[in-house]
Amino acid sequence: MTARFDAIGMVVSDMAASVAFYRRLGFAFPQDAETQPHTEAELPGGLRLMLDTEETVRSFLPGWRPPAGGGRTSLALRCDAPGEVDTLFEELTGAGYHGELKPWDAFWGQRYAVVLDPDGNGVDLFAPLPAPGEQLA
Repeated sequence: MTARFDAIGMVVSDMAASVAFYRRLGFAFPQDAETQPHTEAELPGGLRLMLDTEETVRSFLPGWRPPAGGGRTSLALRCDAPGEVDTLFEELTGAGYHGELKPWDAFWGQRYAVVLDPDGNGVDLFAPLPAPGEQLA
């Protein structure tokens, strides 16, 4: 028997706010996902992003409490070009989401930024930078 990576699960405080945020990033949740206690979006390669409300988790783990503070989990989303990082960052922060780290050219060769989801989880936006002397298509 071999286990294989299948899903990323996140506990959310406000399902509607979280679904709206991740839909802006292109995640395809079912039509009524914002009203459900559990929802899933299929990701490329067959992985899934699963969201559960705090109440759902408490229903099978009595006494459970959400961790204090954010920064424990992050998702990384690759953009096709460096300019798309800036555009997506501006779109999300313009819609009221917290920009944790403004776009910058990271020393590891990526245009890189971080936006926080409604629960304070980091969502890294990145795109490869062209090599010195190379131009992007």
